[in-house]
Amino acid sequence: MDPSTKYYLVDSSVLPEVFVKVVEAKKLLATGTFKNVNEAVKKVGISRSAYYKYRDFISPFYETTRGRVVTLFFTVEDYSGILSAIINKIANSKANIITINQNIPINALADVTVTIETDLMTKDIKDLMYEIGNVEGVRRYQILARE
Repeated sequence: MDPSTKYYLVDSSVLPEVFVKVVEAKKLLATGTFKNVNEAVKKVGISRSAYYKYRDFISPFYETTRGRVVTLFFTVEDYSGILSAIINKIANSKANIITINQNIPINALADVTVTIETDLMTKDIKDLMYEIGNVEGVRRYQILARE
């Protein structure tokens, strides 16, 4: 990799439409919805040349976390069973938990960090985070770091 290459995390709402459509086409191909590039690019409304021009340069954030160590951060309400619910969501995704750290609750809220390996996950990290965010008592959630 060229050491001068820089990467940015950008909200998709500010990207040119072609980038979003390239990602859509890549997903259609990866899931087997379409078997060839011609069908996928036709479905999303871009040219083959646009697809080939950008396909190696744009990926959803969750794809860059595959096969990596990722640290997740949560602020949770202090009640029995909430950490168990979070761990169950992680286990159901087939992520491998490496470490768990829960701080002492202050004002009935505790910070939790969980470090996981993602190489065997059966779902996207963004879907896992969304599921954990919907656990009753989870006040805040984010990806803190990835290796």
